[in-house]
Amino acid sequence: MAQNWTPTSWRQKPVSQVPDFPDAAALAATEAQLATYPPLVFAGEARNLKKALANVSEGRGFLLQGGDCAESFAEHGADTIRDFFRAFLQMAVVLTFGAQQPVVKVGRIAGQFAKPRSSNIERQGDTELASYRGDIINGIDFTPESRVPNPERQIMAYRQSAATLNLLRAFAMGGYANLDNVHQWMLGFVKDSPQAERYRKLADRISETMDFMKAIGITPETNPSLRETDFFTSHEALLLGYEQALTRVDSTSGDWYATSGHMIWIGDRTRQPDHAHVEYCRGIRNPIGLKCGPSMTADGLIELIDILNPANEAGRLTLICRFGHDKVAEHLPRLIRAVQREGKKVVWSCDPMHGNTITLNSYKTRPFERILSEVESFFQIHRAEGTHPGGIHIEMTGNDVTECTGGARALSGADLGDRYHTHCDPRLNADQALELAFLLAERMKGGRDEKRMLVNGWA
Repeated sequence: MAQNWTPTSWRQKPVSQVPDFPDAAALAATEAQLATYPPLVFAGEARNLKKALANVSEGRGFLLQGGDCAESFAEHGADTIRDFFRAFLQMAVVLTFGAQQPVVKVGRIAGQFAKPRSSNIERQGDTELASYRGDIINGIDFTPESRVPNPERQIMAYRQSAATLNLLRAFAMGGYANLDNVHQWMLGFVKDSPQAERYRKLADRISETMDFMKAIGITPETNPSLRETDFFTSHEALLLGYEQALTRVDSTSGDWYATSGHMIWIGDRTRQPDHAHVEYCRGIRNPIGLKCGPSMTADGLIELIDILNPANEAGRLTLICRFGHDKVAEHLPRLIRAVQREGKKVVWSCDPMHGNTITLNSYKTRPFERILSEVESFFQIHRAEGTHPGGIHIEMTGNDVTECTGGARALSGADLGDRYHTHCDPRLNADQALELAFLLAERMKGGRDEKRMLVNGWA
């Protein structure tokens, strides 16, 4: 166990991005009630994720992490969960083929309710109200009543997370994830895409591989791993009172685990080494993510790694890099070199969303070409440094929204208002997310071919 740590020790530290609840007694009563509820996830599942991420950190896997910017109470429903899971599985199949490695599937779901904000105040005209901080804290409606932090929302978030996890487990283990189904869904996307020819070659290769497997008797009926999949959940651990209430001792190891999700991460605004969020996360045994933005220094990163992963355990820490397409080349190499110099074991993941947000026609949006550019730079830099580009972290939905411009269907600024449904930041829609997976798979395959030529002396 971490030295001088308890689930409450974060309360003695400065805390950022956590609102002041006007009724302290009601907040304490809610947290006490949550502490009696069953865990949402289990320590053994978190350990399984850590083992899978250890393989990624050692170059034997790839992390696909994605989902909603911020889950909402209003949009919760079986169809929304199903459509997200379907799009996510399609991405995973394409990336598995491109990387020729296992893909670790981690959703931003069943707990991603709280959002950090750059300002405590939101203005509309002459009216100022408290900023919306996610449905677990306050409401999105621009009214004084809606914006008051309400602890009862934590109970609602817990119940929605439990229902979401129940359905995700059924999908993952009950046949919905059958590889034949996922492949047929993907072929439907390829057929309807404006760039069908570009993707067909890769899709045909996957079809040939599956036909070969069937010919030698490897089918979903004979091999459960082809009809079932491991799927994990994650969220930003922002509301620490909620996290503390769901922190439990594992009866088999005696270690503390956050049972609100399999993996939690620390945001770029809350990663101060002497503050509450780092204090809380250093003591739990879950896999931890750490967002790294342009202000992260090499020395600061090593300090945080030493705090969060003092045993240098593979799979414990994922560095989620979010620089922006025009800044990644300036900042990423120095962080990679510092980590390599100190011999730290980490997973390197690329978040190409948060550094590429612009305003267009009064809407926040993210141009697809900038997202792709940051991902491409991330891979190129890792190849140049001789390190493993271990994953991507994206905000996406399975719905047909119009929130990010570009992509094969060339959404423009004029299209943004058609189906702009996000409660916070713009998300890739299902087609854009799968398109990103195909383009990334092309790069992965090209990198493997180049490496093979060098090894065999052909270049």
